[in-house]
Amino acid sequence: MELNKLEMDLLKSITDLETVPSGALNIRLNGKAVMRQSSPNISVGPNDEGTGLKVEIKPGAVNETVHVPVVLTQPGLLDKVYNTFIVGEGADATIIAGCGIHNDSHAISRHDGIHEIIVKRGAKLKYTEKHYGEGSEQGKRILNPSTVITIESGAIAELEMVQIRGVNDTMRSTVAHIHEKGSLKIIERLLTQEEQRAESDIMIYLDGNGSNAQVISRAVAQGHSYQLFRAALIGKAPSVGHVECDAILMDSARIRSIPELQAEDADAVLTHEAAIGKIAGEQLIKLMSLGLTEQEAVNTILEGFLR
Repeated sequence: MELNKLEMDLLKSITDLETVPSGALNIRLNGKAVMRQSSPNISVGPNDEGTGLKVEIKPGAVNETVHVPVVLTQPGLLDKVYNTFIVGEGADATIIAGCGIHNDSHAISRHDGIHEIIVKRGAKLKYTEKHYGEGSEQGKRILNPSTVITIESGAIAELEMVQIRGVNDTMRSTVAHIHEKGSLKIIERLLTQEEQRAESDIMIYLDGNGSNAQVISRAVAQGHSYQLFRAALIGKAPSVGHVECDAILMDSARIRSIPELQAEDADAVLTHEAAIGKIAGEQLIKLMSLGLTEQEAVNTILEGFLR
């Protein structure tokens, strides 16, 4: 099956792909898998319940990539999928996910992605998930991603969660369990505009000796939008964790940041920092002195902040 121009444009917005890639992939369009293929080191198929996808990366496989994007163009579609990703022992892999919604109707288009990720002993994972919406002002675009990730002994994972624009409402839930000498880094980049609402709820359990976690959030709220960011680190063993939240507030928007630290071991070292503010006037003046208009200067600052 070939994707039409609208579908390819949405695909590019969330994956940066110009064409459908070769190798392991699963493209979900309007609630159905329309393209699916495995590779020698990556198995891509339905899960046992038939409710979604199961991706398994072979132990020891390196430099492997699998694309699993979701595209919605059917107005009023309420889509829910359950996906499982298993990165085998000693493997090194990249998973590129995300969802793009086009809705020109008055109805609600919604995608709920429930993901379980298991990073086996000594494995490395880079996971990227971008969300994007477009269409009429009347049509709502809702995305609710939920992720439960397990980092086994000595494994490393980095999750990059990006919401580009155009999503009316989102509730993101992330729960992580990190075992002995495991490492997790979560990077969130979020832009809200107009009347949009976005909530992010992160809970990280540092279960094993020498486990570590880092959460970095960059957010921009414009118009009358609202953002809520919650991040909890629970140190159940000798471990290190840090949460960092920086946000730019514009117009009549609101942002609420709630970091939480819970130490259950005397050798758990947990820290957090948060800052919410407006664009500095001297930054605008400097860029405008180089020939940019005020709006161009604002856009340049925001793009650099969210990069």
